[in-house]
Amino acid sequence: MWSPILLLAVLCDVKAALFYDSYQGVPIDVSEVKRRDKSNTTFWCVNEIQPCDPLEGRRVDGSCNNLKYPSRGASHTPFTRILPPIYDKDFEPKKAASGNELPLPRSLRTRLISVGKVPGQRYTQLAIHAFTFLSADVVSLHDTVNYILWRPYCCTPKGKTDSVCVPNKIPEDDPVHRFSGIRCLNMTRPESFQSIGCLPKDTTPERIVSSTPLLDLSTIYGNFMKNLQEKGRTFQGGLLRYEVEEGRIWPPSTKTKANICLLNQPNEKRCHDMPEDGGNTLAAINLMAVWFWRNHNFIAGELAKVNPCWDDQKLFDTARDINIALFLQINYYELLPIFLGYDNLVQDGVITPSGGFRDIYNENVQPQLSLEYPFALRWLHTVQEGSLKMYDQEGNYLKQFPIVNLTLRTGYLAVDNNIDYITQGSFRQGSANIDYIADPDITEQGLGPHQRVSDVMTNDMAKNRYFGFQPYVKYREACFGKPVRSFNDLYYFIDPERVEVLREMYEKVEDIDLLAGIWVERPISGGFVPSTFYCLVIDQLRRNVVSDRHWYERPNRPNAFTIYQLAEIRNYTIARLLCDVGDTVTRIQPRAFLKAGIYNQIDSCFNIPSIQYLAWKDLTCDQPPYWFHSQ
Repeated sequence: MWSPILLLAVLCDVKAALFYDSYQGVPIDVSEVKRRDKSNTTFWCVNEIQPCDPLEGRRVDGSCNNLKYPSRGASHTPFTRILPPIYDKDFEPKKAASGNELPLPRSLRTRLISVGKVPGQRYTQLAIHAFTFLSADVVSLHDTVNYILWRPYCCTPKGKTDSVCVPNKIPEDDPVHRFSGIRCLNMTRPESFQSIGCLPKDTTPERIVSSTPLLDLSTIYGNFMKNLQEKGRTFQGGLLRYEVEEGRIWPPSTKTKANICLLNQPNEKRCHDMPEDGGNTLAAINLMAVWFWRNHNFIAGELAKVNPCWDDQKLFDTARDINIALFLQINYYELLPIFLGYDNLVQDGVITPSGGFRDIYNENVQPQLSLEYPFALRWLHTVQEGSLKMYDQEGNYLKQFPIVNLTLRTGYLAVDNNIDYITQGSFRQGSANIDYIADPDITEQGLGPHQRVSDVMTNDMAKNRYFGFQPYVKYREACFGKPVRSFNDLYYFIDPERVEVLREMYEKVEDIDLLAGIWVERPISGGFVPSTFYCLVIDQLRRNVVSDRHWYERPNRPNAFTIYQLAEIRNYTIARLLCDVGDTVTRIQPRAFLKAGIYNQIDSCFNIPSIQYLAWKDLTCDQPPYWFHSQ
């Protein structure tokens, strides 16, 4: 039985598309596709790529971003690595240099990260929502879904017979569970090209995800054109499908019983039917997805006013292009600088201070994601506030709700005006403080009701090893050029009391896990993030700009912005996004990722710079029809 993807290509024109091995990125013939079809691995292991047109815009599926490597940038593009992996025999997590077992991930988490609630005074909860959404654009959550839905039994006797189960042991002297009797945290191995069946199981595991590797709002538009066509578009006015309920605009709701909103309560009916399921997962992703979904239609509406002669496709493509550009502008020029440091980003070539075009595209750099990048972002779990505080339009505190209890619970947003209050709270509530303390909900209830106990940060530490990352000191040397040969060398960038804990936990300095080192580092000069975190993240931020043929700041990309259009993009902020599409937002501080204060006072949306869509005016729309000239 042939797959629909193969059958369609054969019936239409076998020359109309090429098939690529998703891992190798090389063309394969029809016989290989048939073989994959028989083993039921076509979806993961094969990419169907239509012929590339150098003049076309960004594809939904990410293909043809690089004309030399057409399948790179598409779904299932393999990760690259900053350093090669290191494993023990049979690709199990590495041991200490002595051959002994490394400290338990749970023991490391409880010793290196304290638990408590310390409100931060710099960032808003909105900043953490944005980072979560940024990460969701390039990774998929099927690993987490694996142990929530498919293998919730890894801590039971059944789990001992399932090789995919790799639960985390809780020691008997655990500070929280020494009296609870709970001795296990559920977890599964990360999915890989090997576990899926694309590569032999006796080769080094390479992680696989379904998201496109570059930042393209795939949470909104999906990774596959077919999904966007079937679920996303109205094919009128360039709009995405939407519903209006009690005056609020929502993405369309699913019409099937097979939805992912597992924790919706009886009175909570809404669950989005989007091209990808990301919009129904974590609360932060869900919230941001609603805003950017609405923003597409807001942009399309403004473009239609300016250019009444444009058809649906022109309006849709331009609105999508602008929406993605605004997403990138917000992240690169507003969110990242307040964490990583504006001057640092300029110096390292991530952003430009000039405000004009820049073009550093390099076709020899493939559009890929480094495995270290999304993993390093897990450090932000230490900055995540566990409770969503809700406010009314006047800034009066109303109530709060555990954010972990909103995982796979979209319906909560649509009842009791909750999305209004959560939106107001996003730019009024502070994040957790940047310190060495994590919120108790993150360390004990990270997946809410889906698991009896779930320590997100313990799982992070365990995955550090299952991803095969080299020791922390190797990354320090790769990043900063100086080898770390003893615990004493750590004093230059880690406080003495934390070096002492590392000495207690690890036999040798070369045993320290990458994440453990990041957890305890001092912030980088000019920024507020650990120095190795900065190094690993900055590597990917540069790669995004260099490898993305459709990067919005390029003057010679297909359908490039004019200098006047780019100037309008530059004026955009997260505050403007919420003014345009946020529920009940009429007043907000201009720098909404930072808490309101003397130099960042809450102001009317009339005073928040907005985009002048006349910059996209098509003069041909004003030309009289042909018959008028012929009179």
